Amino acid sequence: QWNDLAKPAATGVVWKVEQGILNGSEPRGTWLISEKEYADFMLEFEWKLGERGNSGTALRAPLFGDPAFDGLELQMVDPRYYPADMKVTPEELTGSLYKAVRPSAQVFKPTDWNKYLITCRGASVKVTLNGQLVLDVNLDEQLKPAERHDGSDAPPLKKRPRKGRIGFQELSRGGGHVQVRNARV
Repeated sequence: QWNDLAKPAATGVVWKVEQGILNGSEPRGTWLISEKEYADFMLEFEWKLGERGNSGTALRAPLFGDPAFDGLELQMVDPRYYPADMKVTPEELTGSLYKAVRPSAQVFKPTDWNKYLITCRGASVKVTLNGQLVLDVNLDEQLKPAERHDGSDAPPLKKRPRKGRIGFQELSRGGGHVQVRNARV
């Protein structure tokens, strides 16, 4: 499930590869997680969302809890996903470490292919989006707890795992699924 990797996905959830493109699941609300754990790595891939698209990339996620708060989640979202009356912070937009660190710039291309290059080495997390460095974070300096969806505190980034699974989330609305291509670790 999207908020606890220890729970099985709903019956019938399928992520599909068609013409070399990974397509997110129906129904929404799942993660596709690697079998292998990664500590220091580079992950590169292209991705596209529909108008109400919401996805994320799990980095160093354990096989329990919510990758956004128990590992790291690099956000991938079209701002139109959020209700018009919702106050959305920069820490919830594309290029953020979800609800923890905002990107230095917003260079997301709506309904077009975007490209992430993610480098995780020890406490260092660097993210390039569409050729521009948008995150350069030292996790050891991130001491503030993030707020979970239920209002409780998640561990600060400093205390999050330095080894875990990588993966992709499908949380889009309105039938427009995340698409991923040319992924390599």
